Amino acid sequence: MSRYKNEQHSVSYNGRTFHFISYEGRGASASQGIAATPPSWFLVNAGKRWQVMPQVPDQSEEELNRLLKEWLNSNVTS
Repeated sequence: MSRYKNEQHSVSYNGRTFHFISYEGRGASASQGIAATPPSWFLVNAGKRWQVMPQVPDQSEEELNRLLKEWLNSNVTS
């Protein structure tokens, strides 16, 4: 069984650099009422992380940059 490998990606947006890390998905837990989650990209800043979007295998770097910038445009204020 292969192990999940976290990926890191930085995006420059409005004169700032944002750091994203991919994290492995989580299995469901019926006893705790938790649904399964896919591997996803998270924005990481000041010791906190925010889920951004699911990670797509073999996604091009250009497409990933575009999608992360769209998310930043919708969710980050100066």
